[in-house]
Amino acid sequence: MQAQELLKRLHVPELTEVRDYFSRLSPGTLVGIGTFTALATYWYTTRPKAIKPPCDLRMQSVEVPGGEFARRSVLVDADKLVCFYYDDATTVYELFTRGLRLSKNRPCLGSRKLNQPYEWLTYSEVAERAENLGSALLHKGHSKTNDQYIGIFAQNRPEWTISELACYTYSLVSVPLYDTLGTEAVDYIFKITEISTILCDVPAKAHLVLDCVAGRQHSLKTLILMDEFDSELVAQGRKCHVEIISLKDAEALGKAHRQQPIPPKPDDLAVICFTSGTTGNPKGAMLTHRNILSNVSAFMKIAGSLNVSDVHISYLPLAHMFERLVQCAVLSCGARIGYFRGDIRNLADDLLTLQPTFFPVVPRLLNRMFDKIFGQANTPLKKWILEFAFRRKEAEMMSGIMRRNSLWDKIIFKKVQASVGGRVRMMLTGAAPVSPHILTFLRAALGCQFYEGYGQTECTAGCTITLPGDWVAGHVGAPLPCNILKLVDVAEMNYFAVNGEGEVCVKGPNVFKGYLKDPEKTEEAIDQDGWLHTGDIGKWLPNGTLKIVDRKKHIFKLAQGEYIAPEKIESVYVRSEAVAQAFVHGDSLQACLVAIIVPDPDFLPGWASKRGFHGSYEELCSSKEVKNAILEDIVKLGKEAGLKSFEQVKDIALHAEMFSIQNGLLTPTLKAKRAELRNHFRQQIDQLYSKTHM
Repeated sequence: MQAQELLKRLHVPELTEVRDYFSRLSPGTLVGIGTFTALATYWYTTRPKAIKPPCDLRMQSVEVPGGEFARRSVLVDADKLVCFYYDDATTVYELFTRGLRLSKNRPCLGSRKLNQPYEWLTYSEVAERAENLGSALLHKGHSKTNDQYIGIFAQNRPEWTISELACYTYSLVSVPLYDTLGTEAVDYIFKITEISTILCDVPAKAHLVLDCVAGRQHSLKTLILMDEFDSELVAQGRKCHVEIISLKDAEALGKAHRQQPIPPKPDDLAVICFTSGTTGNPKGAMLTHRNILSNVSAFMKIAGSLNVSDVHISYLPLAHMFERLVQCAVLSCGARIGYFRGDIRNLADDLLTLQPTFFPVVPRLLNRMFDKIFGQANTPLKKWILEFAFRRKEAEMMSGIMRRNSLWDKIIFKKVQASVGGRVRMMLTGAAPVSPHILTFLRAALGCQFYEGYGQTECTAGCTITLPGDWVAGHVGAPLPCNILKLVDVAEMNYFAVNGEGEVCVKGPNVFKGYLKDPEKTEEAIDQDGWLHTGDIGKWLPNGTLKIVDRKKHIFKLAQGEYIAPEKIESVYVRSEAVAQAFVHGDSLQACLVAIIVPDPDFLPGWASKRGFHGSYEELCSSKEVKNAILEDIVKLGKEAGLKSFEQVKDIALHAEMFSIQNGLLTPTLKAKRAELRNHFRQQIDQLYSKTHM
């Protein structure tokens, strides 16, 4: 009846033919057409929409005038680099107080026990505890001008962040320590910083600290424990003239002697972040509040700020700047931080319980996720379906659409998304390179905005990042809006800035102030014009993004972010009687080291005979048993030399021909040509890594 009424009203002359056509249709047909039209309209209005990029993705950076081929983000002018995203937040302390206002006393920091839900401290509770602890530190003689450094030696937990906020509230400087430093490095840090107060989470770390200072002159006076401790620790502290008190008692002391906050200035020191180093002592990078704010602000200019409903899971080490920068962004917006229970093996359970919306990751975790997904596709049919679904999602992603409610999400990728809590809307990876294929697959499978960044401690954390809408993997994005980049000639490696290749150098408000009490190393890192030399070799791509292609020095990162100096390891391994030459290889997409070993033709037969192996040199080099015996011997030497577990090779291949000038594997000065060795032994290296994954 309604359709007929509509036709009577169609008296416009131009629509006469249309009216006549519809008048001949049955009411049922008209209803069908109406239904189809309604569905088409619904699809059109609700169809997934592409993310609007912040700029033309075909040109994400432009050259800065000056003749050095330096480039900046197209989102800023070279003389207006981003420093502060918010007018009311110019220090980390002000970032937190801003979040405190916005949160309206919502939950701030949360932790949980096994099989328990998260328990939360509100923003006002965190602020109260930070002021109490900070007041206690001031009562014990710390101040902005005297005894400014406060050590924090703990795993991620609410008390870590409260301790750091206590420092920032009263213009003190945090000095984080981490487990892989070792006792010698911790001892060195104590000497160079003259720390008198350190906060530890568990008694085991407190014992380690006391072992470092026992029997020698030191500055340590107070050790504050977050967990319960016994009288044995107190007695050990007394022998070292160190007072042991609980965090609870320290906060009570501060509450009894409460002092008004003493906010820092933007150019005041915020943190001394010690890099793990590869040889020698760790270096203490001096970072100011301006350094940190500029890096956080640049990220938020790219990705947008978070909101009070966002939830972040904290499991990446707070002793490193990557996680600290993430927490700054979260706290500035009044959002929540939930901490993992301390064991990375149980992270999946923490994710399911917390259901984060913001999930920073490192390549090692991404590799595990990828392997697990494909490990479950254990038949050719399942693998084909998974690949087919990925290709459909990838095609959609490359058109700018990023979502997790498509048909493929519902039938294929739902479990993947549920494994990270089911609510993740933003991910960020850094610390080490990630395989382009793995990154592309997980971007498609997880269906959220997934950024990749590049940087180092000396530029606070990041200096480049991928842009929203650019989901093509294989590069690390354009310069952050807080810095400019240039590539400098490395002639000995045939990289030239005129060709868009060279050492990556950074300048901007995120570049650190130098290494604590180490002017020589500072001059090596920052030149007279203020450029930070990263040691990484980069290449500009046609769209203005940066690709990291090499390392200036023979130092590289493993997938978990640990730096490796291969020559140091090789110098240990060649001490084996059976070894003449060694080439240690690490891939930043892999989590372990492998090596090509050339046995010593003069000593191998006798060495092998003592162990019950016999044969010609070539036969011994082909023997699996001999290979395993040599591997056992060099690992033993590595332990004796103090190599860390991640510095030890997991597998080796024996090669019967010596590296030489004649075969192109040594320089005229008999130094290893690492690039040529890597290419020459690519097949053996790939085979070794395939075995380590089995």
